[in-house]
Amino acid sequence: MVWSYLPHTHDDRCTILAAIGVEKVEQLFSDIPAQLLLNRPLQLPTAMSELELVTTMQRLAGTNVNLQEYTCFLGAGAYDHYIPSVIDHVIGRSEFYTAYTQYQPEISQGYLQALWEYQSMICQLTGMEVSNASMYDGGTALAEAAMMACSVTGRSEVLVASTVHPHYRAVLTTYGMDRDYTITKLGYADGTVNREELAQLMSKNIAAVIIQSPNFFGCIEDVKKVADLAHAQGALLIVAVDPISLGLLEAPGILGADIVVGEGQAMGLSTGFGGPYLGFFAAAEKLMRKMPGRIVGQTVDLEGNRGFVLTLQAREQHIRREKATSNICSNEALCALTAAVYLSAVGKEGLRQVAELSLQKAHYAYRELTKLAGFTSVFTASYFKEFIIRCPKPIAQINEELLQEKMIGGLDLGIYYPELKNCMLLCVTEKRSQEDINRLVKKLGAMV
Repeated sequence: MVWSYLPHTHDDRCTILAAIGVEKVEQLFSDIPAQLLLNRPLQLPTAMSELELVTTMQRLAGTNVNLQEYTCFLGAGAYDHYIPSVIDHVIGRSEFYTAYTQYQPEISQGYLQALWEYQSMICQLTGMEVSNASMYDGGTALAEAAMMACSVTGRSEVLVASTVHPHYRAVLTTYGMDRDYTITKLGYADGTVNREELAQLMSKNIAAVIIQSPNFFGCIEDVKKVADLAHAQGALLIVAVDPISLGLLEAPGILGADIVVGEGQAMGLSTGFGGPYLGFFAAAEKLMRKMPGRIVGQTVDLEGNRGFVLTLQAREQHIRREKATSNICSNEALCALTAAVYLSAVGKEGLRQVAELSLQKAHYAYRELTKLAGFTSVFTASYFKEFIIRCPKPIAQINEELLQEKMIGGLDLGIYYPELKNCMLLCVTEKRSQEDINRLVKKLGAMV
């Protein structure tokens, strides 16, 4: 049952070699110095039949903990929200699944329209005036926003809250390193950015203030007050958001944000063991010519028919890196399409319901967990679907015991914040039932 997927026979290969004037394949590599050649077969296992390979891969896959068999209370940037079945039906179509960059609008109208719809919905969610057609992930979107703010203001200092996702801050540091930007971390008070420290550090040298709301601790920031502090010194406010939270919370654009970014994985994308994910990026209209990435615009052709094109960018944005406003030269079109299908499928009321269920179930879990002996609250700030609980024993030990019960516990915050040792960041989405939460509470209670 061994089938070869190489279509050429031995005679075919001899004919091909003869046509190009060589006798054997090795002659094609004659320019490589002899000392660099391997001169032995690769040390690989013997070939498997398709049947054997499928069995082997299934066995390997079975060693992974997965969200179909395990109940997940882990968030911290990747969330176990329900994915409507219609999504796979749409994004699996070959005209979407295999499409590349829409440089030629005359043959890309379908995808361009889908991305234009995506941009429109992101603008509605964030309260901003213009969105691009997606970026790599939430971290790169935030870093690009900071770089854009520095370019727009002509300043080189950025203030970033320590309540912003640690991975996002790491990407920001990497981006700013070669540009000699000064990136200063702000402390936190009761789970949100320390506004007194922010007020002291604000000056005419600050290009942007960066916060996340709900932040990495799950707490909701006072975007309006931070915006006022930033704008008083001519700085821009960048806000990273969870798009699901915007089903309930006021849009950051309405509260004074200049740039809104975030991770779009929650909008119909699987956690996928880390990707591919989706960065969304929206800004005020006055900033749109400095926006990174691609922007799809709506227009009309010579006959007055509606059409769509990549717009507001010169070709240099993609092929002449030294003249580009950004070195982001691609996007996550299939992931953006996924988000567009998700938002279209759930609609305005559906998104609100997802957000409400997540919030209500998270608050129920918090109340029940803090009733347990040894499990205490850490912050009093308002929160959405994530919260922190201080535990009576090491988080790694707790999570190991939870795995034995087919439950994925929360994040050990001590890894990123030493002062929060033995503190667990838990996430509850609309998928968690009361039975799931009660089972978690019962198991944790038995550990004391």
